[in-house]
Amino acid sequence: MKKQSNYISQNLTTLRQFHKYSQEEIAEKIGVSRQAVAKWESGETVPDILNCDALAELYNVSVDDLLHFNQQDERMPIPPRGKHLFGAVKVGERGQVVLPKKARDLFHIKPGDLLVALGDENPESAGIALVPGNAVLHNIAFLRDMLSSGEKEDGE
Repeated sequence: MKKQSNYISQNLTTLRQFHKYSQEEIAEKIGVSRQAVAKWESGETVPDILNCDALAELYNVSVDDLLHFNQQDERMPIPPRGKHLFGAVKVGERGQVVLPKKARDLFHIKPGDLLVALGDENPESAGIALVPGNAVLHNIAFLRDMLSSGEKEDGE
């Protein structure tokens, strides 16, 4: 239990500092004393489940990450709720990339699934994203059908 409380205390301290809040401001926002926040951050006590929920909501992280995320093992701070960093991958000689198992499991990606690679060249948001192919192809077909039906109406 002590090791887990260290995660909680470390995560609470890091999140508060990242968001530039004082212990007093956190206490006020969730309705506890500053001393309670100080004890949570020092690992002397842990917040109850209702306060964990309020803190997770305040910091936009999952309760699970608030309680269990090990910043030292991950070498990064807690990610926002719903955001994931699965690690670095190497591009093979022919451009192949192996998706980390954690990513495949989370998004239910199986061998043979179709993924569409999307790219953004904007220097502020440049990157590549993989999205399920069926959803993208369905939307493309829908747009194509809408455009072609619009052309028929214009031509009539």
